[in-house]
Amino acid sequence: MLLRNKGITLILCLISLASVTFIARLSSRRGSSAPDWLPALHLRPIDACPDKLDWLAGLNLTYPIRYAHRDVVVNPTPGLERASITKLDASLFPKFQTIDLSEDVKVSLRHCEKPYLLSVPALVKGSSDASHIIFGISTTLKRLDASLPSLLRWLPHTNAKLFVIVIESEQIVESEGVERVDAVAADPQQKAELQGRMRGLGMDVTLVEPLELQESFSIKYFSLIETLYSNRDDKTKWISLLDDDTFFPSIPALVTMLAKYDTTQEYYVGALSEIWWAVAHYGMMGFGGAGIFLSIPLAEIMNNSYPICIEASHTSAGDIRIMECIYLLTETKLTYERDLHQVDVHADLSGVFEGGRMPLSLHHWKAGAASLNGYNIPMMHLVADVCGDCFLQRWQFGSEMVLTNGYSLALYPKGKLKGTDMEKMEETWDEVPPVENSFNSGTDHSLGPTRRRMMLEEEKIQYVLIDSAVTEMGVRQSYLHSGVDGDIDSLLELLWIEGKRVNDGG
Repeated sequence: MLLRNKGITLILCLISLASVTFIARLSSRRGSSAPDWLPALHLRPIDACPDKLDWLAGLNLTYPIRYAHRDVVVNPTPGLERASITKLDASLFPKFQTIDLSEDVKVSLRHCEKPYLLSVPALVKGSSDASHIIFGISTTLKRLDASLPSLLRWLPHTNAKLFVIVIESEQIVESEGVERVDAVAADPQQKAELQGRMRGLGMDVTLVEPLELQESFSIKYFSLIETLYSNRDDKTKWISLLDDDTFFPSIPALVTMLAKYDTTQEYYVGALSEIWWAVAHYGMMGFGGAGIFLSIPLAEIMNNSYPICIEASHTSAGDIRIMECIYLLTETKLTYERDLHQVDVHADLSGVFEGGRMPLSLHHWKAGAASLNGYNIPMMHLVADVCGDCFLQRWQFGSEMVLTNGYSLALYPKGKLKGTDMEKMEETWDEVPPVENSFNSGTDHSLGPTRRRMMLEEEKIQYVLIDSAVTEMGVRQSYLHSGVDGDIDSLLELLWIEGKRVNDGG
C-alpha cells in the first residue's frame, strides 16, 4: 500500500475535500456509500481537473487524440467479497475532449468529475505471510535476472523462501549419434551479485548450483525436490516448483487456497493445462508453469526415493517427472485447483483476463509464449499496490462500460452488454487442437462455460492498458483505443488513490 498521511496533511485534505461526496450509488448488494472515507494523500489534495498532462509525452501517442480521465478513491471494506462483476449505476468517465499535446503539455480540460469512490475487499492483516512455503525454480542466470520485475511483484516481504538452481547455459549436442547435455556453470561472482541484489529487494532467495551440472534440464528441475526438502524448517508445510515466468497475483489468495488442505497428509496440488488435448496427451498432472505444490509428507516420500524416480523416468519434461514419481510411489493423485493457470491457450488472451475470475497464478505471459508480443503482467499488476486483490476485478459502469482492472475498458454499444452472459468467458483465443471422440470441446474443463468471440468495433470496443505507473498520488493507468477507418485514437485514464478512514490514526 502507498504511504498514508498524518497530522497536518490529513487536516488539509479534510478541509479541501469537505464539499466533495465520494459516493457511487451501487445497483448491487456490494454497494457502500461510506461517507467516512477520504483519500490518503501523500503530498496534495486531488486536482480533479489537471492543467498539465506531461506524463503523456512518454506514451508515444499520435495527436490529436480524444481524452478523458477520472480519479478513483479506493475504499477497502472488511468482509466484502470479490464478485465476478460488480454493477454500478453511475458512469465512470466524463465526456471526451479532443486534445493536442504535440507542442505543449498544458491543456484546459473542460469535462472533469469529482473522484469516484470504489469499494474493494480489505486484505486481512497477516494474510501475506507465506513462511510455510518454499518455492523452487531451475533456470539460467540471465533468465532469472530478466524475471526480477515479475518476482518483485509478489515475493518480497512474504517470508517465503525461494531456492533457484542456476546455470549459465545448456544445450543438447550430438556426438557419434548420441545426444548429451552440454551445460555451462553460472559464474560464481555474477551469481553472488544477483543473489545479493535480490535479497536487498526483500526476497529471501538462495541461488544454488545443480546437483549434477551435465544432467538434463528435466532432471535439474526434478532435483528441486531434494533441494527444497533439505532446506525445510519447522514452519514448512509446502514445497512449490515454478517456472521462471510463473506469476502469483495475490499471495494472500494463494495462502488462503492452500490453507484448506490438511498438510499432515500427502497432497499434490496443481493445475491441468487449459487445453484438453494436452491433458489427454501428457496425463492428469500438475503443469509446471501454473505452480506445483507438494505437502511435506509427499515430498518426504519423493526425496527418500529420489534415485528410483530418476531411473524410472526418461521424459524431457520436469513436471512429467514429478507426476511419474508420485504415481509410481504413492496412491496420491493430482488435486486440481482451477484458478492456477498454465495458460496454454494462444494469441488473444482477452477472454482469460476479462473473465472476472481471480487467478491464483499466471504463466506464458512473456513475448513469444502464448502470444507474439506478450503481456506486461508486472505493469498490469501495479494497481494492486493501491487496491489489494483487485487485479483483473470487473466493474460495470452504467449500461455499456466494463472495467477489467489492469487490462481493459470495454464498451458494449447498442445494448450488446444487456444480452451478454458475462459469467461466461469469451473465447478470444485461437482454436485449440481437438481430441478425437471427446465430449470436451477443448477448454470445457478449465475455462468453461464459454461464449463466442465478439466482433470488435461492432459488438465490443476495447480500450487496452498501454501504461501504468506509480505516482506521488497513487497508480495511474492509461487505456488506449486505436482509431479505425481514419478516426483518431482515444485515451481513457484512471488515477487510483488509496482510501483511508477519517478516524484512522494512520
